Amino acid sequence: MSAPRSRQIALGVLATSALMTILDGSVVTVAMPAIQRDLRFSPAGLSWVVNAYLIAFGSLLLLAGRLGDLLGRRAMFLGGTALFTAASVLAGVAGSPATLVAARFLQGVGSAAAVAVSLGILVTLFPDAAERGRAIAVFAFTGAAGAAIGQVAGGLLTDALGWHSIFLINLPIGLATIAIAVRTLPADRGLGLAAGADVAGALLVTAGLVLGIYTVVTIERYGATSARTLGLGALAVALVAGFVVRQATARRPLMPLRILRSRGVAVANAVQILTVASTFAFQVLVTLYLQQVLGYDATRTGLALLPAAVTIGAVSLGVSARLNARFGERAVLLAGLVLLVAMFVLLARVPVDGRYLPDVLPVMLLAGGFGLVLPALTALGMSAAGAEDAGLASGLFNTTQQLGMAFGVAVLSTLAAARTADRVALGDDRAAALTSGFHLAFAIGAGLLVVAVGLAYALLRPRTTAGADTPALVG
Repeated sequence: MSAPRSRQIALGVLATSALMTILDGSVVTVAMPAIQRDLRFSPAGLSWVVNAYLIAFGSLLLLAGRLGDLLGRRAMFLGGTALFTAASVLAGVAGSPATLVAARFLQGVGSAAAVAVSLGILVTLFPDAAERGRAIAVFAFTGAAGAAIGQVAGGLLTDALGWHSIFLINLPIGLATIAIAVRTLPADRGLGLAAGADVAGALLVTAGLVLGIYTVVTIERYGATSARTLGLGALAVALVAGFVVRQATARRPLMPLRILRSRGVAVANAVQILTVASTFAFQVLVTLYLQQVLGYDATRTGLALLPAAVTIGAVSLGVSARLNARFGERAVLLAGLVLLVAMFVLLARVPVDGRYLPDVLPVMLLAGGFGLVLPALTALGMSAAGAEDAGLASGLFNTTQQLGMAFGVAVLSTLAAARTADRVALGDDRAAALTSGFHLAFAIGAGLLVVAVGLAYALLRPRTTAGADTPALVG
């Protein structure tokens, strides 16, 4: 097998693994009512079908990324994919709520191990800037469009074969991914645990992220200003702060702080948190608007979201790499963010009696801006990654993505629910009250994106002519 062909197949393996992870996060949301009926979940317990996965996945990405550098990224990818596949089978045959929640937690652990090192493997596979840009565009497509595809697939599989199928479908895909990965992913020995076996740092960051994500995903239940939420949030911040202090003083830190000396890396991760907080909440809240206000069923909702996936895919795969190469990641990132701001402005005005063509379809088309944003952010987030830190940079980038997702859904959904309750108390009918809540959430999402635009414009450096062949903003 020729080297270029082998690299392309390896890219397909990495993208397929990422797609399984993204799909698994969104496909389950459509099947939740069927899961609740079949396994007799309580309303509060049902949320842990999602939360168990998010907590394990989001909290272990940074640790898994660094362990990939130390123990070998290929080994970490294979082990994570194998665990995810086995846990998917356990979820598919689960006969009780406890078994399903445990399986979802194990899926999150496996996903973290595989996804955390994927970008690190990618940047070592494609050292040439132009090839790397195209590869990142392909990889970014799986994240940008995978969620919408997952909702379509989830609706179809659940209606046709039952909710068990959304997990069991991962078995043949996972086995094929492992078989091809063994042949195509480059072998690497890693730096060895002696290069960064910071046990205290690992405990601090993992505990801080677990507690932080747990606090965020339970905001809707306990309230953002409750003593419980504020206390746990403060403890999580303290643990993460302790981790940072530890990394600055440890002889062999788990996360060398040099990774954050790049302005491009630091700002890209900050912008990503704001952007993903808005766009992931958009996916959840638009789904609720279509179903609860306009009366769409699961399959029709998935099909309604399909133009967003197609547009994002066309932009990220078709033009983003060329635009990044010609104009620089900063310019492309700003253009994509402006399109997303326009999308949220339209969403903040959707009517109670909205129609698909005039009110919803323009929103789905403007979502194509995410196809510009994510590849640019990915390139910037990995811009300072040398061979010894590629897994760490990959884990950090994926961690901030998950934090943004959890924060956005929890906070914007809570604010929307509170506005809805207020409007119902004032006498509005249910549909009008829901729409008012969605309007508030979308307006706040637009505000977060405006802040992201400001950060990117003020703090990221435009690419110079001399740097045309290298990622912008390193330094």
